[in-house]
Amino acid sequence: MKRIKVLQFICSSGFYGAERWVLALAKNLNREQIVCDLVVTNEGQSSEPEIVQPYRRDCGEVYQLDMNHRFDFSVVDKLAALIREHDFDIIHTHGYKSDILGLWAAKKAGIQIVMTPHGFSTNIDIKLKSFIWLGCQTFRFADRVAPLSPQLMKDMERYRVKEDRLVYVQNGVDLSEAEAQRDKPNTLSDVIEGEKRIGFIGQMIERKNIRHILDIFDDLQQRHGNMRLFLLGDGESRAGLEAYAADLASADKIEFLGFRDDRMEWLQSFDLFVMTSILEGIPRCLMETMAMGVPVAAYDISGVDQLVKHNETGLLARLNDKTSLTQHWETILFNPDESGRLIANARAYVQQHYSAKRMADEYTELFVDMVED
Repeated sequence: MKRIKVLQFICSSGFYGAERWVLALAKNLNREQIVCDLVVTNEGQSSEPEIVQPYRRDCGEVYQLDMNHRFDFSVVDKLAALIREHDFDIIHTHGYKSDILGLWAAKKAGIQIVMTPHGFSTNIDIKLKSFIWLGCQTFRFADRVAPLSPQLMKDMERYRVKEDRLVYVQNGVDLSEAEAQRDKPNTLSDVIEGEKRIGFIGQMIERKNIRHILDIFDDLQQRHGNMRLFLLGDGESRAGLEAYAADLASADKIEFLGFRDDRMEWLQSFDLFVMTSILEGIPRCLMETMAMGVPVAAYDISGVDQLVKHNETGLLARLNDKTSLTQHWETILFNPDESGRLIANARAYVQQHYSAKRMADEYTELFVDMVED
């Protein structure tokens, strides 16, 4: 049987959850059945997207398409030409921009398209909101739509996606990196005996609601002392968050570390991983955190609740209930028996339910079904 050729397409803005999800999928696909390559856009960046090297090393070929600006539709013809030249059967898109460009190119090239919504931005930029709205309208024209969470599946109803084109593949992640780091000694030089280390890893964008992390930390640091907050990642909100943090009483205990290649070692060093998002898919960072053996406290929102079961695999508070979330931070930081119980439960849960290999096997079946239809 001829192997199916799948082209992953993402307009990458960093090395975050969606990029790592694409890597995990491609690494674990059945290579006897699937050839899985990647195409990314270059929108004037001074260096190639961070996903390029690990994808090329571990998964397949990578192609880069230059764009003159972030909404340059001339790339559609380049993408269609690439599809024809390399005889791809399916294009698999990730994000509003890749959905728009990918659908247009797929129609031009005469191949099928599957879209995977990872979550919806709440960015306040009107132009960007318009393109996100347009991207959401493309879902009903896709051959398949495979959202990452049950809530995103429900969201497809308002975009009028036909039921026979919807497929749910439960999110998965390659946990081998977290598992390997978990068994190593931590070599970070700034770890201080007895100090509580609180951490966040992710994009610094509006829907992550990071000011709540800063507020809760500032409260606890003033009342308890001997703790530090580390924020790893970058994004359009970072400058504003740094300015906000600079005015807090605990400013000297808050560190913005940007994107880090050694993020797993930083994650391993945390006594608590925190999340205050108002909107998520099923966060990859939480899966890695649970596999690493770091306890989690977060707001109870769709997607997060697929991983964090309150009082079982972590602690949850109602959205925007900072008082309850503060109490959950304190429980994890100062009750080692409770923290240890949550860690053990969380690690077992994520290993059982969120394997990247299981997810990739289901996508292999989906791709085969698509070409046999």
